Amino acid sequence: MKKSVLTRYRVMAYVTAVLLILLTVGVIGKRLLHLDGFDGFTTAVGIAHGWLYVAYLVFAFDLGSKAKLPVGRLVWLLLAGTIPTAAFFVERQVSRTVQPLIEKEPDPSPATA
Repeated sequence: MKKSVLTRYRVMAYVTAVLLILLTVGVIGKRLLHLDGFDGFTTAVGIAHGWLYVAYLVFAFDLGSKAKLPVGRLVWLLLAGTIPTAAFFVERQVSRTVQPLIEKEPDPSPATA
């Protein structure tokens, strides 16, 4: 497995997690605290998180299938983008699991003529 597969997943995990935290703060400010100005913020962050979560799902599934993760871990990996802060912990756990698989793979070297 290439290192770029893990890197893409890690970037999307952090982006999705940060947007979900911002969305949670926006919803609390809008719905519970009834603060003005959170309508546009919540809408914009919600749309961004929704679209980027789809990209996160694609990259997470790609990583999980290439790393041959068990179904339970793959489901947890995919759902981590829906629970605030969970993606941070799951990303760390998956990175520790997948990193040895990347290091085992031989480095492709150009053929000598």
